[in-house]
Amino acid sequence: MAMTGVLRPGHAQVRVLNLEESVRFYRDVLGLVETGRDAQGRVYFKCWDERDHSSYVIREADSAGLDFFAFKVLDKATLEKLDADLQAYGLKTERIPAGEMLATGERVRFELPSGHLMELYAEKTAVGNGLGVVNPAPWGREREHGIGPVRLDHALLYGPNVAEVQKIFTEVLGFYLVERVLTPDGENNAAIWLSCSHKVHDIAFAEYPEKGKLHHCSFLMETWEQVLRAGDIMSMNKVAVDIGPTRHGVTRGCTIYAWDPSGNRFETFMGGYQPYPDNTEPLTWTFDNFGQGLDYPQRKLHETFLTVVT
Repeated sequence: MAMTGVLRPGHAQVRVLNLEESVRFYRDVLGLVETGRDAQGRVYFKCWDERDHSSYVIREADSAGLDFFAFKVLDKATLEKLDADLQAYGLKTERIPAGEMLATGERVRFELPSGHLMELYAEKTAVGNGLGVVNPAPWGREREHGIGPVRLDHALLYGPNVAEVQKIFTEVLGFYLVERVLTPDGENNAAIWLSCSHKVHDIAFAEYPEKGKLHHCSFLMETWEQVLRAGDIMSMNKVAVDIGPTRHGVTRGCTIYAWDPSGNRFETFMGGYQPYPDNTEPLTWTFDNFGQGLDYPQRKLHETFLTVVT
């Protein structure tokens, strides 16, 4: 697939209630690599196989949740064009200067009708994955530290005005709709899964009355066995598990949902099919079958999935 426009999820900044407790969790249990701390008190992490400096940033606050979610774009010219396109669509944008986040270039920030802050950026310092670029090993020690996900894969966000959010992502940012769940009356979308690549999704949204809510950030595992190992590590560390291990009907991915010490849900995810925008008709799930879409073996629409967000 040609590299153009928006490339992939870049970083999430998440609020936690106790910084050092959360550092221990994300470093020692989830197995992320700490890459820096800044004067604002933020702690930066990346997954072991990510090359860029950071993909997950936490800061201490009075309430848990998401500050913003960002996508990396191809280059500076693309950043300028997308900034202009967003403004032409009617969205107000803000320029965040290079260096405001460690090792990160200038960012374009805008608010979605769902109340979520999104960012686009073109530059982030590459720090590598520790394996080198000449005759590299397939993995290093960091993969076996904690759960050890490969990368930040996607986020599911809850808020109002999902139909308008879909228009912004598809008409301005170049995403395409991969799957959807209909509302009970079948007239609108209750949830949407969007891709800017040939991944089954890079971001998803669900209709919810309150603005700006985080359902989960998802971390990619390489195999089903690695997802099961993640479940073992969660149990060993008394991590509160929400759903799984199981398979989704939506996306066909395999999953465990669990909560960090502050109540932010995260996902260990693998699998899914590979759609392409030129030959993929969106898959549709009726609301009465949403349980199978969420938890295919049990065909169960877990109450927490619809109601617990930060």
